[in-house]
Amino acid sequence: MSVRNAAAVILAAGKGTRMKSRRHKVLHPIGGRAMIDHIFDRLADISVARQILVVGSDRQQLEAAMAGRKVDFAVQEPQLGTGHAVMQALPALAGHQGPVLVLYGDTPLIRSETLALMLAQIGDRKSAGPGLVVLGFRPEDPGAYGRLVTDDDGNLLRIVEYKDASPAERAIGLCNSGVMAFDGALLPRLLQPLRNDNAKGEYYLTDTVAIARDLGVKAAVIEAPADDLLGVNDRADLAMAEAVFQKRMRRAAMAAGATLIAPDTVYFSHDTKLGRDVLIEPQVIFGPHVEIEDDAIIRAFSHIEGAKIATKAVVGPYARLRPGADIGKGVKIGNFVEIKNARLDEGAKASHLSYIGDATIGPRVNIGAGTIFCNYDGFAKFHTSIGADSFIGSNSALVAPLHIGEGAIIGAGSVISRAVDDGDLALARAEQTSRPGWAKKFRARKSRPKSAPKIDHDDHKSR
Repeated sequence: MSVRNAAAVILAAGKGTRMKSRRHKVLHPIGGRAMIDHIFDRLADISVARQILVVGSDRQQLEAAMAGRKVDFAVQEPQLGTGHAVMQALPALAGHQGPVLVLYGDTPLIRSETLALMLAQIGDRKSAGPGLVVLGFRPEDPGAYGRLVTDDDGNLLRIVEYKDASPAERAIGLCNSGVMAFDGALLPRLLQPLRNDNAKGEYYLTDTVAIARDLGVKAAVIEAPADDLLGVNDRADLAMAEAVFQKRMRRAAMAAGATLIAPDTVYFSHDTKLGRDVLIEPQVIFGPHVEIEDDAIIRAFSHIEGAKIATKAVVGPYARLRPGADIGKGVKIGNFVEIKNARLDEGAKASHLSYIGDATIGPRVNIGAGTIFCNYDGFAKFHTSIGADSFIGSNSALVAPLHIGEGAIIGAGSVISRAVDDGDLALARAEQTSRPGWAKKFRARKSRPKSAPKIDHDDHKSR
């Protein structure tokens, strides 16, 4: 979906004081991605060509976060309302004749389909379409939201603030989200008459509806679900937005052919990719950049981030895959196994209690319980490679850099720090010795009854 020559103005100048954070409000994450990036993702979905971010005096964090992104900045200082914010974006929109969206950096759940529909109505101006579109919603509790008053044909007549609404207007369930779309050629004419003669001394963007009607320009309303328009003002709102996002992701995963045994206990990132017939057990968390191919199984209480898992692999329970984990076809990763920046080829196994870091592990290799890849010397990381069909005995420590050839065997309890050739057995532990009968004598000695201590009665009486 796209509308030719569309622009967007994203408002993000607020201080976000209710977040009680040193981080800019719109940089707080939903599904592992900053709220503002969700907005830009939706604009990319509909190919919005020009993007202007309205920032405040504390804009340094936002400017750094936008590095590499094609976006213009407009500064609103001081903050004198939404209409004033859009006024600051006009120089960046100079000469723009296409539709203009106005949306908010702290409303990350809005859908691209909704934005496309708003822009399409503005784009239909040649056939007497509206010059202004307001996005409305119907919350369970309309509370103090502004009400959208429409005529019998659905045209928007006015936006009434709750405090100024009559009882009949307060009974209207259709509320103003603040998200709007404008004819770009008309926008300066709608902003120029705005006044700030109100209790807050601010310029309200909603007043453009009345101005448009005075100019004989139609205003329209499009509705969206209330969850799509959840604004984040504090940590409680952030948690609510995360819950809505996760619910969407779970439904999408199951609709695409994945099985979630306990959906409400599985947490996705914004970019999690699941193949068909993937099975996800309860209490699994996906961080960013995870891709799982068809027929894989993720068992309970696993944490996976920055990992690729091939078809028919089994991971967990209680597994941790960190960035760079590349799990091959049919690989088995068991409980309490941690993998970082390591490739395990088809059929390899690490069934329990191991750390595998900075490694390449060949097909059908077996990693015994308690094996540790010693990849860090306190200053740098080093690589370990293990050839196909090798067997690593339990409780082994592999000190990188290290190469173990194909078909090799590492004896249990070994510390291996030198290369092992193909087909060799490597052992690195003290030779076992036995002392015949020692244990029997030891137990006999320790089990003898202890004699009572002697008491010198004469000495005792003299005290």
